[in-house]
Amino acid sequence: MTKGIRMIFCTFAAIVMQILVGQSASAQTQHSSDSFVPIAKYISRGDARSLSSWFAKNLEINILGKVNDCSKRQATQIVRNFFTTYKVKSFTIIHKSGVAPMKYAIGILNAGGQSFRVTLFVRTNEDGNYIQQFTIERE
Repeated sequence: MTKGIRMIFCTFAAIVMQILVGQSASAQTQHSSDSFVPIAKYISRGDARSLSSWFAKNLEINILGKVNDCSKRQATQIVRNFFTTYKVKSFTIIHKSGVAPMKYAIGILNAGGQSFRVTLFVRTNEDGNYIQQFTIERE
């Protein structure tokens, strides 16, 4: 192979690799940008502390009809108390919709021998995705 052809071949191979790596990274970014995946994982574990990392600084919590506009810290305690009272068995998201800056998901939580409907509203801002509203109601 001549030096010119070898250089063209190497350049072409580098471009193809960049395209392939870019597509793979794009697919990973799209999957990881679904904030409901880790949120659902923490709910299914009954892990209020990890779930609270997704809470906005101030948010609305509605647990079994008791509505609170509260700080992230207060919301964490309220959710922790719920998970202590109702031991989580499973959580499944059954519906997701919306577009940034506001998306929502509805899920079914089986806890404490009961079934609950969970509604999550997630707001996107320049800092990231945060739960703005969190509701748990009996099915």
